[in-house]
This record gives sequence, structure tokens and C-alpha cells, in this order.
Amino acid sequence: MSETLLQPVCFDLEVKKSLFRCQAAPVESPDQALAFLQAVQDRDATHNCWAYRIGQQYRFSDDGEPGGTAGRPILAAIDGQGLDGVMAVVTRWFGGIKLGAGGLVRAYSGAAAECLRTAARRSVIVRRNYRLHCKFEHLGAIHLALQQAGAVKAGERFDAEGAVLQFALPPEQLAALQAQVRDLSRGHTEVLSATVEDGT
Repeated sequence: MSETLLQPVCFDLEVKKSLFRCQAAPVESPDQALAFLQAVQDRDATHNCWAYRIGQQYRFSDDGEPGGTAGRPILAAIDGQGLDGVMAVVTRWFGGIKLGAGGLVRAYSGAAAECLRTAARRSVIVRRNYRLHCKFEHLGAIHLALQQAGAVKAGERFDAEGAVLQFALPPEQLAALQAQVRDLSRGHTEVLSATVEDGT
């Protein structure tokens, strides 16, 4: 089980008269991450560098700093803290003293790492999407089984045979639910995999 931030956080770091301000927030999609960037970046600052990690998806930007000195170190700070579903923006106001490539890497990664290290966190529950087809007579009992297993209902439709239920469930709960559904339906219902989804 991975963790994300409980709420948006901010941390300031001064390095040789340059101010590095890290602002980070929990995000669930790339669009949400880029919306956070739009909300917190300072157009008057020297650079607004950023990175996000959302499951297997990630992106980063050096925003004009030398390649590899800002965005990637921010991403490394997110990964180093074991976080997922996080966008971090580090805004720099230049103080007149050049830091060199190594100094920039240390400053950007340091601001991001310290911001994330001290932030309150919450668990991210990974769920996968599943579906099942059951007869009307078993529907009530199967609804109850899904609820007890911690499933999040995603959809329901009916046909002449019964109901098709779509739901998201932590994968570790699948075997027990599968056995329970089989028992309830006397072997007539199977849980089938659908697409993957990360949920909270």
C-alpha cells in the first residue's frame, strides 16, 4: 500500500540568496497535476520547475534550468519518500549567485524532499476493476458480499438473465470474494477482471 499527501503543503529553502519554494499536493490525474501547476506557479519568478508521479505515469520539467538539474531531482524526491499521486512545484527566485549544476540539483531535490518529508500523509488503496453477471435471485446477497469485501460500486445494468455489476476492489480481497460469490450463486457466478484503476 502506498501513500500520498493528506493536503497541499509548502516549504521554503534559501540557498545562496536564491529562494526555493516547494508547493506539493495530492493529485489523481495528470490534468489535476497541471491544474495545480497553473494555480501555484509565479510568473514573476525565475523558474517554476515541477514533477508528478501518479502510479506508472510521471512527468517533470526543468523550466529553463540546465537539463537534469531540477525536474528529475524533484521526481526523485517524490519517489524517495515513497509517495504516489503527488505533484510538486519548486519555484525559484534567483538571488544573484550562480549555484552550478550540482548546487541546483541539491537545492531542488532538497526543497522537495524536505517539503514532502514533513507533510501529513494518508494511505492510497489500490483497487482493480471487476465485473460479474448474476441472476436476480442472487442480487441482494451478492450486493451484501461486495459491500463487506470493501468493493466500490462503479455501475449496474440489467438484462433478461439478471444483473451485470461493475466494481473496484483491492486485489488481495478477490480470492475470498470469488469463493463467496460462487457459494451464494451455487457456482453460477464468476468475478471477471476489467481494467485497472487506482482509487482512494
